[in-house]
Amino acid sequence: MLKQLTSSILVAPQIGIETVEEAKALGVTLIVNNRPEDESPDQTPGGAIAAAARAAGIAYIAIPVSPGGFAPWQLDALDKALADNEGNTLCYCRSGTRSTLLWSLTRARAGDSPDEIAETAALAGYDVTPIREMMHALAGAAKS
Repeated sequence: MLKQLTSSILVAPQIGIETVEEAKALGVTLIVNNRPEDESPDQTPGGAIAAAARAAGIAYIAIPVSPGGFAPWQLDALDKALADNEGNTLCYCRSGTRSTLLWSLTRARAGDSPDEIAETAALAGYDVTPIREMMHALAGAAKS
């Protein structure tokens, strides 16, 4: 269920309270919830994950991403969260895709190669095709 995206970032579909201990065993010190609350009736509420994370000594932040797209504040929030975290990070949403796409956009905005980002995402089982043009625009702007 938890997929290694980079050496310090894992992504996952919706996690449950029991996943928090698994994440802790993998060195996760921050959990990022990219799922809007009440997106589906079967999702574990963010508050329950936050409480389990706190109890395990893991930081928690919610950066909800609706299926409709991404906003600059979301990229800013993920950048800051990752920069402030000294251990591994677990990002989750319904399938792990939005978490991966958000990470991809932050890396492109930082000037990383969209092709390398796409390859990293693909190795974890995720396709960044829906945001490829946006990644190229962000990467190009970073180099100007």
